Amino acid sequence: MEENIFLENIEVTALNKKLNDIRAQIGKVIVGQQQVVDLVMTGLLCDGHILLEGVPGVAKTLLAKLLAKIMDINFSRIQFTPDLMPGDVIGTSVFNPNAANFSFRPGPIFGNIVLIDEINRAPAKTQSALFEVMEERQVTFDGTTYPMQYPFIVLATQNPIEQEGTYRLPEAQLDRFIFKIIINYPSLQEEVSILMSQQGKQQAELLLTVDTILSAADIQHYRSIVQNINIETKIIEYIAGIINETRNNPSLYLGASTRASLALLKAAKATAALRGRDFVIPEDVIEMAPPVLRHRIMLTPEKEMEGITPDDLIENIIKTVELPR
Repeated sequence: MEENIFLENIEVTALNKKLNDIRAQIGKVIVGQQQVVDLVMTGLLCDGHILLEGVPGVAKTLLAKLLAKIMDINFSRIQFTPDLMPGDVIGTSVFNPNAANFSFRPGPIFGNIVLIDEINRAPAKTQSALFEVMEERQVTFDGTTYPMQYPFIVLATQNPIEQEGTYRLPEAQLDRFIFKIIINYPSLQEEVSILMSQQGKQQAELLLTVDTILSAADIQHYRSIVQNINIETKIIEYIAGIINETRNNPSLYLGASTRASLALLKAAKATAALRGRDFVIPEDVIEMAPPVLRHRIMLTPEKEMEGITPDDLIENIIKTVELPR
């Protein structure tokens, strides 16, 4: 038993070191945004899809490209537009004149890291094409199921300001994202550092400075470590208490789902591992609650008019649920 615990500690320490290596590689190109990088890595270890929200030009797309470069896996990009059709995403049937039959041609969704730019610009019909592939990691076309290659993660971006020509994402689709990460403007000093380090350089040149340090096998191994992180029953009850409070809060029109409680559990475990611990503490749950819940809850119209944000309400809910002792 003691030998197993010792081995687990070595594995967790190695995972923590790998995160520092990834930060260093991304730091060659992106200045700051360490919390964003940590959250993206946490989502990756949880086998979850991630929604990145921020104004144009804050390196959302660049971050996705960097992750694909750091991890020796395939990268695919889809630009969502109002006229995009489901077949443009998942694939379509193509006639083969030599064999006189139709064959399936996979769409750009068939990748390891799939970047969906401006996901809220496509209509509901196209959005629905993502439901199966995001949840079940497979595409069903004309009665045949095509599994996705491992690993499969969707990184989607959206602009919170521009609303013209956009569509609200269905709640069922939002619930399939483990995190909604808010990317803010860099600080003044970070802005100066960006200008100093990137003047006269093209994005392709910046990507060449980044080394590949993670394989698909590594990802699978690290995910197995996260699954074995210890979590006490009282912390599981704490997670359930937070989720239950969202369902009974008078300020909320829609509370969090069971998928949200599972996401919070996974995220807390991954956070503990990335911090170099083989056990979860309540602070891991508190830290992960906003990115896990902010896109899954819906405020009442009255609270929205008062200027209350989902993050404000999540903070208040956490204060009302008793900490495990």
